[in-house]
Amino acid sequence: MKPMKGEEGRGKGEKPVLLARFLPRTLLVRTFLLIAALSVLSTAAWMGVFRLYAAEPRARDTAQMAASVVNLVRAALLASAPEKRLDFYHDLRTLEGIRLLPLEREDQIAPLPEDRFLKFLETEVKKRLGPRTRVALSVNGIPGFWISFALDGQGDADDDYWVILPRTRTQYELTWQWLTWGALALGLSLLFAWFIASRLSRPLARLAHAATAVGRGQKPAPLNEEGADELKQLAGAFNRMTADLESNERERAEVLAGISHDLRTPLTRLRLEAELSVAEEPSRQAIIADLEQMEAVIAQFLDYARGEEGEPEATADPGALLEEILARQNRPGRQISAQIAPLPACSLRPKALLRAMDNLIDNAFKYGGKEVACHASLENGAIQIDVLDRGPGIAPEDTERAKRPFIRLNAARGGTPGTGLGLAIVERIAQLHGGRFELLPRQGGGLIARLILPCGQKHREQP
Repeated sequence: MKPMKGEEGRGKGEKPVLLARFLPRTLLVRTFLLIAALSVLSTAAWMGVFRLYAAEPRARDTAQMAASVVNLVRAALLASAPEKRLDFYHDLRTLEGIRLLPLEREDQIAPLPEDRFLKFLETEVKKRLGPRTRVALSVNGIPGFWISFALDGQGDADDDYWVILPRTRTQYELTWQWLTWGALALGLSLLFAWFIASRLSRPLARLAHAATAVGRGQKPAPLNEEGADELKQLAGAFNRMTADLESNERERAEVLAGISHDLRTPLTRLRLEAELSVAEEPSRQAIIADLEQMEAVIAQFLDYARGEEGEPEATADPGALLEEILARQNRPGRQISAQIAPLPACSLRPKALLRAMDNLIDNAFKYGGKEVACHASLENGAIQIDVLDRGPGIAPEDTERAKRPFIRLNAARGGTPGTGLGLAIVERIAQLHGGRFELLPRQGGGLIARLILPCGQKHREQP
């Protein structure tokens, strides 16, 4: 049966996803593992090359030693009296570990293994002792380094002997000294690999932290322009970008503050003139209401322009701050039901939190009617403050757009006039505290404006 199109695509995409799950995520670990793998492979290749090219000199030395032993044994046998040969055999075995046995026609000689070192050793031994020389690692099931020779040198098979040397003389292995040096070289390579990887990743990690701080509306300390040229250029470009952003923000705040300040004077004169000059009470109240709305708009412009970065963090009781806000907001026609759980003291910006809560509560009454509630609790080490209303709510696809400055969702929230800065101010204050601001649908209709602030830590990024 031919697989369905969706199943075929899913099968092809599973392997990269599974592979990515096991890959290290940080640049430091990835770079270290790559350099470490290169060091390990280089060390292994070096030891393999050493073993390959050292085999022939080692085989040549072993063959020379074996030939010398055979020649000495032959000479000693020829020079010694027959009655002394038994003592000679005993001395060879006990003192040198060398045995001497007659070569029998029925000896079962095991062929040499297919090993480059042993084959070269056999060739070198035959060069020195003659082509009739036999070399074996096992005869009649007895292991050893077996070398045959003719006692009289005439090639008489009845006069051949075996010289049996210890098997260890044919075993070619890397010595502990070389293994130790190889391990030391590998350890130093891994140490320098970690040093190189950390030198590369540390400036990038500082840049990532600084970029996160800029994204939260904070001003990070200037990055050190050091290291390689590319890293210097990157740090310099980021510092210039941060300075430009700060300059633009300062100019924007000055413009907004100047405009808002200049508008308040004529508004005050208009209000005074309306109260003194307009005789009809309904008209006078309508004009005053319009002026109050304009002043509220100007106040929000000032709040947004001022920002909260200048207020230092201080240890405060969030529960007491919320009670102060609710006591001020609870007035005739505006009753807020509250459920505030015990909250620990945290590092906060109290004025910023008060401003954020005022905006959330004002929005709830403006767009959600009179049924407004405030819940506060400690969830997973963070303060969670919910302001709930029973208004029309906000569509899930519009929640992020609603938190942008000067964005108003008239269709979603009933077309109530406003500046579109209230939620943007709350979003900025949440980011300034290292938290987040969420707009969620409320069960049964309405909106949950949720402010989540980390508790028990400093929220500003440290340089």
